[in-house]
Amino acid sequence: MTKKDIVLKITDITGIKQVDVKKIVQKTFDVIVESLVRNEKVELRNFGVFKIKERRARFGRNPRTGQSVPVPPRKVVVFKPGLEMKHQIK
Repeated sequence: MTKKDIVLKITDITGIKQVDVKKIVQKTFDVIVESLVRNEKVELRNFGVFKIKERRARFGRNPRTGQSVPVPPRKVVVFKPGLEMKHQIK
């Protein structure tokens, strides 16, 4: 499902203009990203939690040469589904 699919589905359900729904959906995503950039946890009840996790530095391996190469630390976004989502997906 794409962002456009989400917008179309919400438009069909609510009857709100597609342009307005698109702005709201985009703003929602923007606010989530801005919060994650500030290293804040985003908790959406009955949906799940987005948060930033820092991966530590490690040594990887170049698959072509087999040589050990350092992999620097980095931040990644992790998502943990809420209970409601877990129950519906089972």
